[in-house]
Amino acid sequence: MSDKYTRFVSHGLGKDIAKRLGLPQPVALRRHEPGRPLIEGPVLVQGSTSGADDLAATLLAWNLDVRRHAIPKEKLGAIILVLDELAHPGDLEKPVLTAAASLRDLAPNARVITVSRTADSATEPAAAAARQGVDGLLRSLAKELRAGATGNGVLLADGARTTSPATLGALRFFLSGRSAFVDGQFLTVSSGAGQLPDDVEKPLAGKVAVVTGAARGIGAAIARTLYRDGATLILVDIPAAGDHLAEVANEVHGTALQLDISRNDAGQRIIDHAATRHGRLDILIHNAGITRDKLLANMDAGRWNSVIAVNIAAQLRINEALLASEHFGDAPRIVSVASTSGIAGNRGQTNYAASKAGVIGMVRATAALIGERGGSINAVAPGFIETEMTARIPFATREVARRLNSLQQGGQPGDVAEAIAFLASDAAGGISGEVLRVCGQNLVGA
Repeated sequence: MSDKYTRFVSHGLGKDIAKRLGLPQPVALRRHEPGRPLIEGPVLVQGSTSGADDLAATLLAWNLDVRRHAIPKEKLGAIILVLDELAHPGDLEKPVLTAAASLRDLAPNARVITVSRTADSATEPAAAAARQGVDGLLRSLAKELRAGATGNGVLLADGARTTSPATLGALRFFLSGRSAFVDGQFLTVSSGAGQLPDDVEKPLAGKVAVVTGAARGIGAAIARTLYRDGATLILVDIPAAGDHLAEVANEVHGTALQLDISRNDAGQRIIDHAATRHGRLDILIHNAGITRDKLLANMDAGRWNSVIAVNIAAQLRINEALLASEHFGDAPRIVSVASTSGIAGNRGQTNYAASKAGVIGMVRATAALIGERGGSINAVAPGFIETEMTARIPFATREVARRLNSLQQGGQPGDVAEAIAFLASDAAGGISGEVLRVCGQNLVGA
């Protein structure tokens, strides 16, 4: 969907007017393109721990231009602040203020990434306070960055290191254009599981993936992104969307399965289709969802029940069927589409928000179950994304919604797809039970 305001303020007279009036001036974000460098410009790795040394050495092996000390006025592509040995809030001062001196040297669309440990793994109150302090620090810093730059964090649980596969996978994701609309967020690496791909352009090569709700919008974008990354696809949508589903399936050289996922046998039908065609299923993307918005005072049983049935009850049944099946492959991956409405709420969406909050609860509880099979489950929570649905929002409301995030613009369906593709990859194998918001860091709500 076209964002005429962004085009207007990006150059010439419009840019001058916006600057004089103090209006939002969103910039074009650096998004992933095959063959494009991971990050443009030097990467400053700051931190005096052995974990920082190990990480810097690994990034050098990626052929990145790594700095351990800042060169004044040198434009930086990224700052990685390694805080993996914090024991007291006082430990934050030196590394944080040292990094602060380089913030004005960040290039447009740069990245700031913290690497620290989870507060709940600390045994001492002072260490827990310091680690939790990184949360407030990073989220606040992300709101200060400009020109398309983003700030995100990697949290290490017990058993995870700065060079664990999922740590490196998360760093690669946050450094890259794949995370263009992810800002002010953390991912927790809970174990040393996972494996970095041999081919970074085809991280899903050899994987068989199912995407529900794939006929249009975000679902179609997910299908295209997984295909680009090497996956073999089975695309699912309701029979009424059959023509659109067939078009997308043909585009990505996949197969189409017309199916109402709220049917009791939907999980078994997906398994049977995957087993017949490919002998197994490796990845399941729960994207299908509906809205039936009404103020709760005006809500009826039909609207409430239909949203719950499609958005969460169907996922629960399908997951149960897959986890009981021998055809759900080794180290399986499940990624569900939640919503920021399920985190912060949204007026007129009590049914939708309840269903999407339910997705988050399901993901957290299922992590242990799928972990027994060496797999992972995570959720992605989109904010304002430019789709056919948001195009129908009244103009003034739509413009406000677009600007109420740190990046001052709406995201693209591909931004959601990029986050899902990363979480579906083996590089994210040590990340499970997480909810990653793709919202440009909403400025209101949770």
